[in-house]
Amino acid sequence: MKPKKSSLAGSKGVIVCLFFLFFACYTTLSAQDAVISGEFIVEPPTLLNLGFEWKISGDENRNAKVAVSYRKEGSSEWLQGMPLLRIGGEKIFREAEQLEYTVPHQFAGSVLDLEPGTTYACRFELSDPDGVSGTTLREVNITTRTVPKAYEQGRTLHVYPPGFKGEKIQPAFEGLKKAYYGSGLGDWSVVSEKTVQPGDVILVHAGTYKADLLDYVDPHGIPFDGTYVLNVKATEEKPIVIRGAGDGAAIFDGNGAHRLFDVMGTQHHIFENLTFRNTDIVFSAGTKGVVGASNLTIRNCRMEDVGLGLISEFAGSRDFYIADNVILGRDPRNHLVGWANPDPYPPSPLKSYMGIKVYGSGHVICHNALAFFHDGINVSTYGTPEESQDLKAVSIDIYNNDLHLMVDDFIEADGGVHNIRIMRNRGVNSGQCALSAQPVFGGPAYFIRNVVYHIPNGFALKFMSKPAGLVVYHNTIIAENRNTQTFSNAHFRNNLFMGTNVSGRPVNAFPFATAYSTSDYNGYRPNPNTENHFLYLGPADNEVYNYELSSEDIHRFSSLKALHAASGLEANGVLLDYEVFNEMTAPNPEKPHGIYHAEDLDFTLNPTGKAVDRGTVIPNINDHFTGKAPDLGALEAGDTPPIYGPRGLDDRIWYR
Repeated sequence: MKPKKSSLAGSKGVIVCLFFLFFACYTTLSAQDAVISGEFIVEPPTLLNLGFEWKISGDENRNAKVAVSYRKEGSSEWLQGMPLLRIGGEKIFREAEQLEYTVPHQFAGSVLDLEPGTTYACRFELSDPDGVSGTTLREVNITTRTVPKAYEQGRTLHVYPPGFKGEKIQPAFEGLKKAYYGSGLGDWSVVSEKTVQPGDVILVHAGTYKADLLDYVDPHGIPFDGTYVLNVKATEEKPIVIRGAGDGAAIFDGNGAHRLFDVMGTQHHIFENLTFRNTDIVFSAGTKGVVGASNLTIRNCRMEDVGLGLISEFAGSRDFYIADNVILGRDPRNHLVGWANPDPYPPSPLKSYMGIKVYGSGHVICHNALAFFHDGINVSTYGTPEESQDLKAVSIDIYNNDLHLMVDDFIEADGGVHNIRIMRNRGVNSGQCALSAQPVFGGPAYFIRNVVYHIPNGFALKFMSKPAGLVVYHNTIIAENRNTQTFSNAHFRNNLFMGTNVSGRPVNAFPFATAYSTSDYNGYRPNPNTENHFLYLGPADNEVYNYELSSEDIHRFSSLKALHAASGLEANGVLLDYEVFNEMTAPNPEKPHGIYHAEDLDFTLNPTGKAVDRGTVIPNINDHFTGKAPDLGALEAGDTPPIYGPRGLDDRIWYR
């Protein structure tokens, strides 16, 4: 008979099994926390900015990082960029429209304020204390775009108003359609036997081009609906240019037409030095799920008495350049009124919807001046992003625009996916809100160095419908920011939030659905006669996120110290007053419908004020600060303010 094994031997076996079980569990846990490198994506470059995405898996404890550096071709100096933003897992939802989206796990971010037409080497280093599986280093060379220009060897075609009696430069055409298509009148207006060629420049001579929509043989060739439907595909080297000839104002009067120019089928068209008026939509450039233009340029134009300047909601639209235009809507000029809570006025009717609205990728909207619309400049709200990378709303730039008197918002990032860049814009007078992200599908959506003034509702940032990936740096906001609908993965640095003397109104709210949202180094001017200046919502200590937070969960604080003690936010925040500016006062809370003029406002900082040297260093954002540290707000003390609106515009009160 064999002897039985001792109980000690049995215990050793159990211990060994437990050890291997523990090791397996530990290894699995470690593997989940380690980051796994995936696809690296270079987004369409714009004139000044580059956008990138790096797909990952793992990193469940969210401590992986991507360091960024870049250098100009020919330079040996590597410059530090902002780290890419870690995104993924955030939930965006809105029950009314059955919207429900979870952000894929990845990093995303931009290198900002480069030079057009220049090649840069960009380096990305992925690291994780828990380990990295796969590629840790990506380096790409990418060239920024250049401003579109005419083909120098192209034909020049001359367009004159029908009935023009003066001397004409040949080849000459009566009306634009005759030059563009060679089309006839009436039923023959759709014939295009002699279509414009890529590289052609069409010069539109002085006069008013206004069709009689009820005239079957109107010489403009656009009877009944009054729409110029253009659809030629040109090329980057040989675009089609439609340009004012420079001998006086060339005016396209829509005569009340709903759409004046349908350019959905075009590629590489340039419109410049023209005036458009008296139409609902000046440029209809894309319809969701159908078709849309690409490489559309509209610059140095004036649009007046219009309902909408330009719209494309086609996901495949790409690389628009909309610059240096003046766009004026039909809304009231002499008082501010919103579409909700407008007392004592009735809600503002939708006479003019928005100045500019786009979807797609690579768009640049810069140095425009807009006034008297419901909204100023928008990314289309659109909904759940398309699966194809080519159809996502990424790499969109909205910068140095001047916005005056809107019903709802100055600028909306709504519907944007990654690398939406809203920078150096000025907005004065908005009935509802100032800057919107309702929602953003992962981000980052950058809000950098914008100035806003007079938002009497006190909702400066409309971050609603659960947006995710919001980067808010160096803005000067002279309005309260009291939205308490939660948003995710948001980061605030070096901003000024200035209360406007509305008693009882908090100056700022922090409705964070994610524990990894942050806010620090911001300056606040609280309102007088107010007990609680700050509102906070956030996940409990053991939660990474909480999307069920509501107004019942709001915590109210009378001081920054109390806010920091409870939330960890604003360890370096500061209280200050209007003396931080050289010359600035709050809008009058007793006159919420009053109008202020941007040229009367000075957003520059007092060099001895409390906003100076109170910020934190952010690579690629404030590298050139002076003094001991960056200043708070949009403008560094001593710096010349940027050009807002069209470059070279003589009349700075352009909306008169």
